[in-house]
Amino acid sequence: MILSREAGYEVNQEDVQKSLFIPKEFFDCTEEEFWKRLPSLDAEFEQRRKVLESKGYKWKFVAKMDNGVCSVSLQEVDARHPFYNLEGSNNIILLTTERYHDYPMMIQGYGAGASVTAAGVFADIMSIANI
Repeated sequence: MILSREAGYEVNQEDVQKSLFIPKEFFDCTEEEFWKRLPSLDAEFEQRRKVLESKGYKWKFVAKMDNGVCSVSLQEVDARHPFYNLEGSNNIILLTTERYHDYPMMIQGYGAGASVTAAGVFADIMSIANI
């Protein structure tokens, strides 16, 4: 959503199509109940992960903007996919254009992570407060 806005699109949270990988009913409770219930999904996720791994795939959390439609989901990628070896806070952005269609332009680098993001938000708040 942030990159889409930076590219000049008007995108809001409600505009993003979300494919949940945690059952919706897990969100219809208190935060404390959510965290208590979450481990009940571990065995099924681990079983599915092992099946993917045996076929040479991994799950990656992927956000897309395609023809103005934003989406986010957990996707299966194989070893040929640029996202396959992503770990931690690393990010990859693939830009598909008329000229970079068959082989998208790739930008890769370390993502901000929680502490850097928090510092950026705090700096934004201080900047706004000083206006």
